[in-house]
Amino acid sequence: MKLWQKDKDALSEVTRFTVGHDRELDLYLAAFDVLGSLAHTQMLESVGLLSKEELALLAKELKSIYQQIQQNNFTIEEGVEDIHSQIEILLTRKLGDVGKKIHSARSRNDQVLVDLKLFMRAEIQQLVGQIEKLFKLLIAKSGEHKDKLLPGYTHLQLAMPSSFGLWFGAYAESLADDLITLESAFRIVNKNPLGSAAGYGSSFPINRTLTTELLGFDDLHYNVVYSQMARGKTERIVAQALSNVAATLAKLSMDACLYLNQNFGFISFPDELTTGSSIMPHKKNPDVFELIRAKCNDLQSLPNQIAMITSNLPSGYHRDWQLLKEKIIPAFKTLSDCLEMTGLMLSAIQVKENILEDEKYKFLFSVEEVNKLVLAGIPFRDAYVQVGKAIKARTFTYSSNLNHTHEGSIGNLCSDKIKLSFETTLSKFNFDNVNQAVNNLIKT
Repeated sequence: MKLWQKDKDALSEVTRFTVGHDRELDLYLAAFDVLGSLAHTQMLESVGLLSKEELALLAKELKSIYQQIQQNNFTIEEGVEDIHSQIEILLTRKLGDVGKKIHSARSRNDQVLVDLKLFMRAEIQQLVGQIEKLFKLLIAKSGEHKDKLLPGYTHLQLAMPSSFGLWFGAYAESLADDLITLESAFRIVNKNPLGSAAGYGSSFPINRTLTTELLGFDDLHYNVVYSQMARGKTERIVAQALSNVAATLAKLSMDACLYLNQNFGFISFPDELTTGSSIMPHKKNPDVFELIRAKCNDLQSLPNQIAMITSNLPSGYHRDWQLLKEKIIPAFKTLSDCLEMTGLMLSAIQVKENILEDEKYKFLFSVEEVNKLVLAGIPFRDAYVQVGKAIKARTFTYSSNLNHTHEGSIGNLCSDKIKLSFETTLSKFNFDNVNQAVNNLIKT
């Protein structure tokens, strides 16, 4: 059923093709469609397009629908095209002509836009909470294992001494940078497109500033044409931020798979966090990290997928954008699951001690010996040659005592600075304002 159908409906094949996966994906947007309608109807009443009595009736029914959604008692009926139609149909059944007034000064175009903005805003808030939890775990692990050395590699060849403090701390700082890009994406998401209608505004005297405040947006997309142009662009920016987090998790997962390998043997996990083999009884496979790696590598392709869907589109609305839902909506769940599983694995990680006491790692300390000669007054190039000759002649000797003191080194992790960077970015998310606005809309 289309509320806007003409005297001839489209062929069933056309309808099926154009609706696509909207019905199932729109269930993720249902609560946000109600929020948008609650704000929109308050604005309509403020400019005289609804009476106070009509607003009260609509608000009551919309809040009832919201509760059904929250309790998982809401469905999109067979034959109803999308969430927007379903809610309007429910209102019209209950309230008659009053329900039909809800679409005044609004198009399905800006309705979808505001739903997606509110959805992404809520999902980003959830992800930020998960990222913060993982960040704190990494910082804690970095401090706990700061004195435990492990080999550092370049080109996957033995390079210089590292430590578990550095390893955990590196991924903590990576998340701190990832959070910066997510906060930037959040600022783009948290702008109000409602009132742009089909992309060219409305002749009604609507108040877009009011809906911006009611929905807890920081600002609005002022130009109504750009409000529509921001679709696709917003998803691409968000996808890039998600892909940055995914890249951090994928690299950490790759490290974990290597370090668990018996040829490395730097870390281990309880049996219940690994999997076995159908024929090899000794196996402890890092399936969780392998799947995190694969899922996060897939997420890293997301910005490009969105860019390819939206490339070369002129201004104005295009149905191409519908396909973006299929990309961006599941991506949040995928990244959320990966964050959760990464935290579960790292909370139980077991770190091997005294790794570098094995003689096979002795050349990790070659730079230390070069530096000692430099400190004794020998020019660096000459010291380098001298230690190189000793290695070749198999007369190289070394001490495993380290004295790294500069910022960010083994002996000076600067975890407090990394925490400050993370917390500074975290403070820029105005989740309290957002939550208060939503609570004000749905309170009875």
